[in-house]
Amino acid sequence: MIRSFYFNRIVYYAALTASAFFVISYFIPVIFTVGVVLLSFLIIAILIDCFLLYSKKKGIDAYRVTTDRFSNGDENKVTIELENEYGFKIRCKLIDELPFQFQNRNWKKVELLDAGAEATVNYFLKPQGRGEYNFGNINVFVSSPLRLVTRRYSFEQKETVKVYPSYIQMRRYQLLATANRLQEAGVKRLRKLGHSMEFEQIKEYVVGDDYRTINWKATARHSNLMVNNYTDERSQQIYCIINKGRIMKMPFEGMTLLDYAVNASLVLSNIALMRQDKAGLITFAENLDAFLPADKKPGQLNLVIETLYKQETNFLEPDFEKLFSVIRNGITQRSLLILFTNFESMESLQRELPSLKRMAHYHLLMIVFFENTELKKLTEASADTIEDIYIKTIAEKYVLEKRLMVKELRKAGIVAVLTTPQNLTVNSINKYLELKNRQSI
Repeated sequence: MIRSFYFNRIVYYAALTASAFFVISYFIPVIFTVGVVLLSFLIIAILIDCFLLYSKKKGIDAYRVTTDRFSNGDENKVTIELENEYGFKIRCKLIDELPFQFQNRNWKKVELLDAGAEATVNYFLKPQGRGEYNFGNINVFVSSPLRLVTRRYSFEQKETVKVYPSYIQMRRYQLLATANRLQEAGVKRLRKLGHSMEFEQIKEYVVGDDYRTINWKATARHSNLMVNNYTDERSQQIYCIINKGRIMKMPFEGMTLLDYAVNASLVLSNIALMRQDKAGLITFAENLDAFLPADKKPGQLNLVIETLYKQETNFLEPDFEKLFSVIRNGITQRSLLILFTNFESMESLQRELPSLKRMAHYHLLMIVFFENTELKKLTEASADTIEDIYIKTIAEKYVLEKRLMVKELRKAGIVAVLTTPQNLTVNSINKYLELKNRQSI
């Protein structure tokens, strides 16, 4: 009882007032009686308030409702259910012990509950890193209508939630792709180039169909013009390759570039599987960390999710030569390799370019790297002083270097995508669909 007992501020104010009366009574004796009466009323009110709050062994109930896993970089809903078992209206101050990763020490909610009423408190958490997040107890501080004393209830609600790569983002793109509404998310509809030989069905001719695809045997049988309908090539191998080295530690809106690449890889793998392609995964830094062969079996997406969830890194220097050796020996069929990495200077690109060229010789290599958004802000800001002019000039130099990197990669026969972290997923899907439409794979 002692550990759960707290005085509210009004008690200290009343006691301070009574003390002031006792001090003044040394000079004006009549006021002593007023102080005694005030103190007596305060003590009686506290006893009544204690009786109201402690007359029941369990006057309130609380429990947390959440999923067993969170989506990294997205808003995840958490619900706390409260039930008032007192026979009077109470004021509750709710404090949930959040995982330390959120670094939120001031989280609290205040609710007013009528007698026997229930309440639902909803809040959202946005994790910014994969791994295990441990919730603590739920603490509820209850006050009666007198508001003199507070009783603390502590509910054992410790649980561990695993934070996976952004499966919410993956589902959103999956639903848009199923409903053919990817344009709403920024995915472009591209004109198909060339002619695919992947047969799908025979259908009636309509104005606009390619007359070269007329099936004359089917036309003779149906007495109507029938044409062969073709679809995109299927069962092509798509590998997402993630660089987990030092250059991917750069933060953007609380998340590292590595986490953005992990989320984009999950979405791309899902889109590839929906288009009947085979999805695979490679992660590397100073050594090869994970190699998931490309496949389109039913459990492939779960394997991709689990592999991405377990990825840990010390952010050391990546070894691109070792990566080429693994790709050369482990991937025998020509595939689309989507490499998520970053280059901050032309010198860093030149060091790795020989290995990248050798990869592009055997496979279609697509490199996705990042714009430095902070430098872009500097180039767009106004320059009022000499120092501002120097800073803006240097920033423009680095921004120009990024564009030169794109030209250098394209000159070497490598598909290059320069994007901001927030547009990474959309731009990667756009380029993948463009390569499919052009039948480049």
